[in-house]
Amino acid sequence: LRWLCCWPFRFRVIRGGEFTMASLQLAAKARQLVGINKAARLYRSICKEIPNVMTIYDIDIPFDEAKKAIRGHIALNEYLVDERVIDMVVEKGYMELEEALLQHKQRPHMLTFLNTGWNGIGANVANRKKLGLDASIDDQFNRA
Repeated sequence: LRWLCCWPFRFRVIRGGEFTMASLQLAAKARQLVGINKAARLYRSICKEIPNVMTIYDIDIPFDEAKKAIRGHIALNEYLVDERVIDMVVEKGYMELEEALLQHKQRPHMLTFLNTGWNGIGANVANRKKLGLDASIDDQFNRA
């Protein structure tokens, strides 16, 4: 089999001349992982791919900050104890990584993903100014 690269998609030519979309099969590999800490392996895999993702999406964020954002996303799921749920979340993490590497996401998606990792999901909502019943229209528009 040979690869035909057409930016932004990669196609694989099958013997009959048919084209199929390429995939990295990272989620399938995640199912076959045997080990104690699957989340740590996911984190290491993502950290290895951070420079590639930053180049693909032209994101000018230092490596350490991107790593911190990824660590924030993993920390959101630290309370999980059921092994099946952990396996599902790890597999979903590999799927997200695969989608990012195959350019199935857009730049704003990646920026939002990194931003929620830094601040935690819902941090913007929690930090917003609370409005009372007697709030004026100016207070409503100036709400940050």
